Amino acid sequence: MDHRSRIDEPDPTAEDTALDARDELSRNTVAAVREALDGRRRGIALLLPLAGPAVVVSVAYIDPGNFATNIQAGARYGYALLWVVLLANLIAMLFQGLSAKLGIATGSNLAQLCRERLPAPLVWVMWIVSEIAAMATDLAEFLGGAIGLALLCHLPLIAGMAITAVVTYALLFLQRRGFRPLELVIGALVGVIGVCYLIELFITPIAWPDLAHSLAMPRLPDADAVAIAVGVIGATVMPHALFLHSGLTQARVFARNDAERARLVKFSNIEVVVALSVAGLINMSMVMMASGAFHQGYADVAEIETAYHTLAPLLGAAAAGIFLVSLIASGISSSVVGTLAGQMIMQGFVRFHIPLWLRRAVTMVPSFVVVAMGVNATEALVASQVVLSLALPFPMAALVWFTCRRDVMGPHRNRLLTACCAVAGAAGVLALNAILLVQVAGMNLPGFG
Repeated sequence: MDHRSRIDEPDPTAEDTALDARDELSRNTVAAVREALDGRRRGIALLLPLAGPAVVVSVAYIDPGNFATNIQAGARYGYALLWVVLLANLIAMLFQGLSAKLGIATGSNLAQLCRERLPAPLVWVMWIVSEIAAMATDLAEFLGGAIGLALLCHLPLIAGMAITAVVTYALLFLQRRGFRPLELVIGALVGVIGVCYLIELFITPIAWPDLAHSLAMPRLPDADAVAIAVGVIGATVMPHALFLHSGLTQARVFARNDAERARLVKFSNIEVVVALSVAGLINMSMVMMASGAFHQGYADVAEIETAYHTLAPLLGAAAAGIFLVSLIASGISSSVVGTLAGQMIMQGFVRFHIPLWLRRAVTMVPSFVVVAMGVNATEALVASQVVLSLALPFPMAALVWFTCRRDVMGPHRNRLLTACCAVAGAAGVLALNAILLVQVAGMNLPGFG
């Protein structure tokens, strides 16, 4: 279908129909965005109603998988892998911006476009890989929140998982009241995580000169660092987030022409930079905290539970408690977002819809199986992040391909510089994945100690 015939003539009743299903808060938000598009709002009054999709997606970048990989990176290598976190966040900004633009410009999400425009066998492969990635995501998110609750409240891990499940279900029901209530709740949880790590930085000793040197002189100290680096990439640039962002922007506000789409893309880019900058700073703070607390004398700390029990005598009970509060907020919020993304992936690829509560129940099963088998929870978290990194090239490649095509994006297709940066980012992730596969196969890596 031609791009122009599909998006330049929106159904004038579409927005009214969508609004009928939303609550007053969501209707007011759409009205405020409409005023912004018409030029009747300025400054913060302009930006606040537009904020939401990138804030929701940012949760994927500070989920419990990040806690696990960042603790390992900081404890074992100090600040040496901090540049990986920074690089991953910059790549994430670029690709989340492209995902948001795709939804705004086409009115479709990434999974839908894959189904419409790619060969059927490839679509089925991408769907299966994306579902596996969604389950790996949910494993990390659900287990992380459960671990935090179990440690904070001195409960068995199974009990923590049950409480996490109930809270997640309760938050998912907010979607029935429109998009805005859930956006605000997720935003509040992101704020909790940010405040927790801001406090941690005041408690943890930071060697600022060493930190600056590590950022200025990127390196991978040894072959084991490759696995952690790929895990950091997988925990930061998330496959389900690339699918989800396009879905959150595709119908939040119906643009009436290309000029309004261009303004929405501009506003979206601002939100992406701000929201993911906050997420990136939180990620870097995790590494800095782990480095300052564990690198000297406790470099073997690799588990969330061990980190919690070690933090208390090193930095005090307050630091350990704040760590758990941030972990719980991360696990609960990211579980909600992961469920929404999984539902969108299934609907987009195979047009199959199941109730969110059933989707939540199905994706929780692997987590309970892992715990029942006695698998180390933190090791499962880190392994899930490697799986995510290996699944990432599929949506990355599709996103670059679609956003560079005029017949898909019209006047909003990528400019040459953006396209080159996107290709370079995808190539970098593929290179790291290839190095990891070589290492897993037991082959020697020249240049790694």
